[in-house]
Amino acid sequence: MTLDALIDSLPPFAKDLKLNYSSLVRNNTELTAQQLWGTVVATSIATRSASLTGPALAAASAQLSPQAYEAAQTVAAIMGMNNIFYRFHHLSSNPKYATMPARLRMNGLRGHGVEDVDFELWALAVSAINGCGKCVDAHEKVVREKGATEELVAAVVRVAAVVHAIGAVLDQVLSQVQAQVQAQAEAQPAPAETAV
Repeated sequence: MTLDALIDSLPPFAKDLKLNYSSLVRNNTELTAQQLWGTVVATSIATRSASLTGPALAAASAQLSPQAYEAAQTVAAIMGMNNIFYRFHHLSSNPKYATMPARLRMNGLRGHGVEDVDFELWALAVSAINGCGKCVDAHEKVVREKGATEELVAAVVRVAAVVHAIGAVLDQVLSQVQAQVQAQAEAQPAPAETAV
């Protein structure tokens, strides 16, 4: 199923998500194509929704250069790790953890081959989904230092919010379908045993 068909198939209770997807992705005017589709790639992976990720990656691969497509996936992978590590720093009351080296390989943060501001915007979007305040602050500061406006940052985070919500709805719908299939299977009478 294509991404557009998947979005169009969202249930009526997710009408606002359809409308927001239409205005923020289909009819986007705030972001470059690379910023937009890199955000879709990185955030769809961050949702952990298999129903969304496959179609989103397929749609984005037609919109991004191979280098940008890989860089957006790299952002999702690295931030998936970093957001946990640095969120722990933020949540722990022990200040010693913040003084300890991360000892995590993060080579993908350099040499990714795309504009730094785009890469950082994607990292910011994934960090927002993963709820890492320390990473949100760090990446927002970097993109602002690189000349991004608050409006650009807000546009990327809006896309992230909609993508995340769509992933949650798709997972809910899938769970409901699976529960219905399970209930139907359990309601079927057992096959009659034949006498020998």
